[in-house]
Amino acid sequence: MTSTGRFTLPSEENFAEKTKELAELWGADAIRNSDGTHLDEAVLALGKKIYNAYFPTRAHNEWITLHMDETPQVYLLTDRILAESDTVDIPLMESFFAEQLKPNRDADPHKYWEVVDRTTGEVVDSANWTLDADEDTVHVSGVAAWHEYTVSFLAYIIWDPVEMYNHLTNDWGDKEHEIPFDIYHPATRKFVFDTFEQWLKDSPQTDVVRFTTFFYQFTLLFDEKRREKVVDWFGCACTVSPRALDDFEAKYGYRLRPEDFVDGGAYNSAWRVPRKAQRDWIDFLSGFVRENVKQLADMSHAAGKEAMMFLGDQWIGTEPYKDGFDELGLDAVVGSIGDGTTTRMIADIPGVKYTEGRFLPYFFPDTFYEGNDPSIEGLDNWRKARRAILRSPISRMGYGGYLSLAAKFPKFVDTVTHIANEFRDIHDRTGGVAAEGELNVAILNSWGKMRSWMAFTVAHALPNKQTYSYYGILESLSGMRVNVRFISFDDVLAHGIDSDIDVIINGGPVDTAFTGGDVWTNPKLVETVRAWVRGGGAFVGVGEPSSAPRFQTGRFFQLADVIGVDEERYQTLSVDKYFPPVVPDHFITADVPVDPAAREAWEQAGYRIPLSGCGGGQSIKPLGGIDFGEPVLNTYPVNENVTLLRADGGQVQLATNDYGKGRGVYISGLPYSAANARLLERVLFYASHNEDKYAAWSSSNPECEVAHFPEQGLYCVINNTDQPQKTTVTLADGTTEDFDLPDSGIAWREA
Repeated sequence: MTSTGRFTLPSEENFAEKTKELAELWGADAIRNSDGTHLDEAVLALGKKIYNAYFPTRAHNEWITLHMDETPQVYLLTDRILAESDTVDIPLMESFFAEQLKPNRDADPHKYWEVVDRTTGEVVDSANWTLDADEDTVHVSGVAAWHEYTVSFLAYIIWDPVEMYNHLTNDWGDKEHEIPFDIYHPATRKFVFDTFEQWLKDSPQTDVVRFTTFFYQFTLLFDEKRREKVVDWFGCACTVSPRALDDFEAKYGYRLRPEDFVDGGAYNSAWRVPRKAQRDWIDFLSGFVRENVKQLADMSHAAGKEAMMFLGDQWIGTEPYKDGFDELGLDAVVGSIGDGTTTRMIADIPGVKYTEGRFLPYFFPDTFYEGNDPSIEGLDNWRKARRAILRSPISRMGYGGYLSLAAKFPKFVDTVTHIANEFRDIHDRTGGVAAEGELNVAILNSWGKMRSWMAFTVAHALPNKQTYSYYGILESLSGMRVNVRFISFDDVLAHGIDSDIDVIINGGPVDTAFTGGDVWTNPKLVETVRAWVRGGGAFVGVGEPSSAPRFQTGRFFQLADVIGVDEERYQTLSVDKYFPPVVPDHFITADVPVDPAAREAWEQAGYRIPLSGCGGGQSIKPLGGIDFGEPVLNTYPVNENVTLLRADGGQVQLATNDYGKGRGVYISGLPYSAANARLLERVLFYASHNEDKYAAWSSSNPECEVAHFPEQGLYCVINNTDQPQKTTVTLADGTTEDFDLPDSGIAWREA
């Protein structure tokens, strides 16, 4: 086992001796400065590779305070104000954090702002409103009583959102607020590049420039109570300026409205079905960002340094999965590891020499406080990441935050020692090669490859009531023995379905980017998928797959005939729905633990007799055993030939349907758990008619997973829990081997 290397250690001022000690203990071969700190000379002299965090567009208040009209800007949407007469006053900043945001009164409001009647959707003539700049209030006349009105207005971002978050989280008191700046303005752009050129000259000991990140922050807005108000890790809201809007119009031939950014208050969430204006702005923005990122990378290389991008903070516009990213000249990407999905988001990025994961927990006081045990989070984070790393290796690991905090927790120090050694051991044994994938699985949505591993997310790796039932799809796949790609509806319409794809998954709620919205009204899309499944393909739908926002053609799920399930939208209640009997024992549910008493109660209760308007055949008692997350109501089998595997509560949660030579499968939801990952794995093998391949390299215990490395003649078994586990592994020749794994354990064997 290699005892050093592949590890980046954070350090700070006045902490040289302990940094040296922990660098040796954790096998660090690189050291980086923590946010807002510098490395001591004694640390620089340790002979390690030196990363230096660099913030191209903040931390220079001496410049931006003289050019406050060149900070980044954002379109904000006011609260909806009810008009009770023919006039209405709309306050601009009533629900925004004034220390972060300030209305742009410099650019002509009547050109760049918009007042909208939200009851009709109509834009109010600019002649009918005025701005009271002293009160930050818009006075509107000639309005309709009992209609709601809003103002969409440009605002300067006057406190860097990430520095603001760190400031508030770490209670930095009266520390000066760092003001961001926007390189779209020529003077500021020149300042950024001149400053960086000088910084390179002044930083001879820096080996890697860790850009944190580049120019535009993901959408992160706070309210008047200093609380998060809008967060979208993929949001482009904080990227506008009058100059950029004018240039966009000159290039694309049409003018963007403020509404194209505020989007009725949705702020173009990644969940929204993307529209032409949104896609065009992303293309326009990424073209500008990438041109300037390349210049920074070229400057770094000319100075003999590597250029590393942090996937976070001001990453907007880089789009690492969009074609052309490999042309930027970046050497590496580093990002925060929240779970298996975010690990894959980093590990799968093409066009860089290496990738690096910043593991959790951050060395911040909200975790490292007296009485807490940070090692619990550290091991949980490692277990989630490890299963993904085996499928798509990241090259390096490290941590973020302040080392002086972590050093006070000996158990955590020992935990990191163990994790770092295990990480290196995986690389030593596998040579950085991914484990074998046995099926090719494609996630079908509006974004496709451009947002690989970025679906079903609001904030980075954080749970959400409306998303967890779908996010579990990605988390399950992140460490599964399958190869995963992301395809878009446009891909399918333009090129059809690649011949090597075994299974397509489409999932999410209706009218979102992930199910597709109105795209399913295009007959060509439906024809293409149906023909492919009919010819032997496999289609798995989760939640409200292939759903059209309005009831049409007598279907809600446009591929209901493929998956065998549709959803009652209160349009066909007079048409009876008859359920076939549930099949309790099936290949897909073979590993589902069902309480014997619940099964007996289910069997004895039987099925509902036909009832006018309701049909019949629904189970009276639940069979249970599977967590489907938030319920999708009123789903039903389209005919009695569908195989129902779960239909508790009078609606379908799990079903399979033969469709020509292929198969469709419906799942109502899939929160992540070991049991659900196993369920999805079996679904994929069954749907693709690969049941005979399932046993090889499988684990009898869903809490344990097997990764096979045929080129190395090795396989490993991992325990994904904090408790000891037993499992039996089936090998390729059908023989088995038993394992007793300690908590978080891993065992290697020759294959």
